[in-house]
Amino acid sequence: MNFDFKAVPKTHFAEGGSAKLADAVKALGFSKPFIVTDKGILQHNLLEPALDSLTLAGLSCSIFSDVQADPPEDNVIASVELARQNGCDGVIGFGGGSSMDVAKLVAALMSGDQLLQQMYGVNQITTSRVPLIQVPTTAGTGSEATCVSIVTTGESSKAGVVSDVLFADTIILDPVLTLGLPPHITAATGIDAMVHAIEAFTSKRLKNPISDMLALKALSLISSSIERAVENGGDLNARSNMLLGAMFPGQAFANAPVGAVHALAYPLGGIFHIPHGLSNSLVLPHVLRFNAPQAEHLYTQLLPAILPTSSVVTARSNSSNGENINAAEQLAEYFSTLAKQLGLETTLREVGVAETALEALAEQSMLQERLLINNPRTVSYDDALCIYQQAY
Repeated sequence: MNFDFKAVPKTHFAEGGSAKLADAVKALGFSKPFIVTDKGILQHNLLEPALDSLTLAGLSCSIFSDVQADPPEDNVIASVELARQNGCDGVIGFGGGSSMDVAKLVAALMSGDQLLQQMYGVNQITTSRVPLIQVPTTAGTGSEATCVSIVTTGESSKAGVVSDVLFADTIILDPVLTLGLPPHITAATGIDAMVHAIEAFTSKRLKNPISDMLALKALSLISSSIERAVENGGDLNARSNMLLGAMFPGQAFANAPVGAVHALAYPLGGIFHIPHGLSNSLVLPHVLRFNAPQAEHLYTQLLPAILPTSSVVTARSNSSNGENINAAEQLAEYFSTLAKQLGLETTLREVGVAETALEALAEQSMLQERLLINNPRTVSYDDALCIYQQAY
């Protein structure tokens, strides 16, 4: 067995750890940090302990707080221009996945003259980057641990930048920052993290024992904590489990990349601006069923981590190939039920998708070749359309 595994070199986990941000900045040797975040973070004063830390250490910083969900290209370019104007020499991503994705690109764009449009694709970054720290405030995207950044390139299209250059130097995990996360966001981002774990574990490319271990641990942490975190946002133990449970699959899918769930979710975000975690949740049960012929043996291994008290039914289906589809079906039913219990929408109809748009969604999903090649079962246009119809 041959494989490579790459990860952020340092992770600091501590309740109130964001108040020690200056220590991480000094350890990396930069003096004028550029913080990438969004207006909601400022409005809820989540940055205050971190800013106090920088001030006490005599470090002045600049803040870009205009990050948008599903950040467009001009969002990234505006932040880079501000960082350069203010003479910043390091970057801190502070917020959800969008802020951390923008922070990665800012760190790379600040250090050279390569254009953002030249970075799209796999291993297209030709520059180095300035120091980068990531501080997540949601538990779901895993962006803090990945070398991937997603940018909205048009009204309904997205492009990915995938490069080892985008791995951060340091991650700070502070569960206190997630205490005020609303139930709906807690639920959607939590399921998003579980999707990352499932797709890393079943990836057709680059699956490896370390990613598998991280995926299984993440599913165990989240499945045992997500209901408590949604019902009681102040449950610090549940919030801690969710935060670790989001980072672990981030590390996993940074090495064993995700597949069809994400490929079908991206057009929902691009065309209808449905939040990414919810988009994943909407198509997940149907992709699980679709993948069953090739992934049932892997779903059987995942089931005990998610439903430790369940037993996989051993009776075989009456399908012509004789595959056992029961683990996939149990997982599909589990996630459908979980979404309902957590107050999430479970059909495309509920989130305003018109039935006449399903063909366009299927066409857009076929453009996600970077993701589809990782799926355990090949997905055609007709397959994608059928999955969207089932989700409708």
